[in-house]
Amino acid sequence: MADFEGASGLSATELSYLAIDRSLINDPSVQAEWASKKLVWVPDESNGFVAASMRGEKGDQVECVVDETGRKIVVHRDDIQKMNPPKFNKVEDMAELTCLNEASVLHNLKDRYYSGLIYTYSGLFCVVVNPYKRLPIYTEKVIELYKGKKRHEVPPHVFAIADTAYRSMLQDREDQSILCT
Repeated sequence: MADFEGASGLSATELSYLAIDRSLINDPSVQAEWASKKLVWVPDESNGFVAASMRGEKGDQVECVVDETGRKIVVHRDDIQKMNPPKFNKVEDMAELTCLNEASVLHNLKDRYYSGLIYTYSGLFCVVVNPYKRLPIYTEKVIELYKGKKRHEVPPHVFAIADTAYRSMLQDREDQSILCT
């Protein structure tokens, strides 16, 4: 399932909470379908943002069709946010997003959360969405997976942050800090 080194000692359950199989997301047919639809994010009162296809433009007004419901809406051009191609779905580091906007960040965090992936990087930061339940990703086996690894070699996790701080403390002989809010 995971495409990172050292994951062989983990169970399928543990892996499912750490990483996804990117080959399912990088399917060329999915990419082509996305390109043909001209998908964007439009504001929605109950969901924040929803996916919609752009159909036509008249001045600053854009006619869109909401993907999920088929409902036609007219949105001001400034209220539309660009959508990332499917290859960026559930991306581990949101700094990699082509379109880094509020809707795309919220969508990525939501998709990862509903897939059991509670840790996501955003550049130098690690964003964690509390699952309000115990997950099998705080074991000695998982700790060992992160020991001595660079951040990009393993999926996002608090253990990666802790190990990086520890290694930096030893190497640089300087105090380190981790901010949790």
